[in-house]
Amino acid sequence: MESFIEEVLLSKEALQQRIQELGRELTQEYAGKRPLLVCVLKGGMPFMAALMQEIATELSIDFMAVSSYGNQTQSSGEVEILKDLSQPVTGRHVLFVEDIVDTGLTLKYLYNLMDSRDAASVKTVCLLDKPARRSPQHQGVQPDWVGFEIPDEFVVGFGLDYQERYRNLPYIGVLKHEIYE
Repeated sequence: MESFIEEVLLSKEALQQRIQELGRELTQEYAGKRPLLVCVLKGGMPFMAALMQEIATELSIDFMAVSSYGNQTQSSGEVEILKDLSQPVTGRHVLFVEDIVDTGLTLKYLYNLMDSRDAASVKTVCLLDKPARRSPQHQGVQPDWVGFEIPDEFVVGFGLDYQERYRNLPYIGVLKHEIYE
């Protein structure tokens, strides 16, 4: 698999260290609030599994699957719910756990959806933020906690994929251009 990687952007050790730091910050933020961590599948799963072990306060988890990419490398501009939450969010402190915030389209959609469902608060922690890719209409969309800000490169690993491949890499790597062009 590694023959498809241009460079390792974030090592396994760097990921672990930053996830521990985020866990401490989220422990302080949500002390006594019992947040509902909502993993945005599939890419967010490894991040949420590691992160929730670092949060030292009572919490609940749930999962959503949404897509604006399909098997493409560019967003379609439409968000589709593939799997919705299994519990109500009314009065809950919702924390979306995202692998990457790119255009901001999905995040804005999810915030609007949770607001319409009367969540007490809605925030996001993302492993990767790619602000260079924000679409003009989503420039103000910002995650509340960011693991790493990255350049505008196509990255895979630690849950992120290209056509359902490379999710199991223990690091974040830049995919070679010839693979997806």
